[in-house]
Amino acid sequence: MTGRVAMIARNTVFGFLLTLLAPLALAQFPERPIELVIPFDAGGGADIEGRLLAEGMSRVLGVPVVSVNKPGAGGAVAYTYVKNARPDGYTVSWNSTSLLTMSNLGNVDFEYDALDHVGRVEFQPMVFAVPANARWDDLASFAAECAAAPNTLKIANSGTGSATHLGALSLMSALGCEVVHLPAGTRRRNATVLSGEADAMLAPLTGAINLVKARRFRLLATLSSERNAVIPDVPTATELGYDAVFELFRGLSVPNGTPEAVKIVLADAMTQAAGSEAFMKLARQVGFTVDTMPAAAFDALMSAEDAKVKAIMVGAGLMSSGTVGR
Repeated sequence: MTGRVAMIARNTVFGFLLTLLAPLALAQFPERPIELVIPFDAGGGADIEGRLLAEGMSRVLGVPVVSVNKPGAGGAVAYTYVKNARPDGYTVSWNSTSLLTMSNLGNVDFEYDALDHVGRVEFQPMVFAVPANARWDDLASFAAECAAAPNTLKIANSGTGSATHLGALSLMSALGCEVVHLPAGTRRRNATVLSGEADAMLAPLTGAINLVKARRFRLLATLSSERNAVIPDVPTATELGYDAVFELFRGLSVPNGTPEAVKIVLADAMTQAAGSEAFMKLARQVGFTVDTMPAAAFDALMSAEDAKVKAIMVGAGLMSSGTVGR
């Protein structure tokens, strides 16, 4: 047998053995701690949710699921880290709509499908909030003042091109309003409204609910497809006659190429953790809706939401030239 023939024979045998052993290896997943990467600062709504989900997944999987915060560039730091990680299931991203906004802004040179998606955990409405003592009793009165005095009212958001900014753009377009969009940052967004620096804000319900309960904020509308059970008296913009729907999602992603069997294990743990009493209790307290979605359906949802994000950004001149036509 020549050297080349022998090498081919050895490689064939080796490949055959890998095929036989692969199911056994995957059946042992996980064997060590898993890193759950959170794209935002500690202490915020996304962080609290992610850490609670990680605790639940730890109990299901029998290994620690360790939450690690990697904030920066609208999520780009975290998503790039996960994208470049080894595709073995031990590095997982706690994703959100930020995956779509930061990629279309051009913060990274890849799009949402550069990651594999395990599934959706929850969704929640964006809310339009004003101070509790504001002069507007409803969305129509805000719209009337805005139309009468364009570019005077200020609406705070988490940052230019963020989901809160895009939600505000969508709502103001539906209202026919021209306003000043104030990129206050996630930590300062609420404070700018309470101090009077901004007149209103767009925020995830989870980011405003505590101040609503404390009677510091009044919600004029949600940008959801239907009313939220935690705030049943707050109408949707759509039912008020304004065509603006922009909901946030959160779920899990892993590096491209992660074995399907590993993703199935992670998805099962995700679903069980999301359905736990502790996680459902948090949902009832802060207003997100637990509605787990498998990978295929989640991919379809993200494709539709990505198209919506692109359309809003193009209309506002925010789309990175490097992302157009990608």
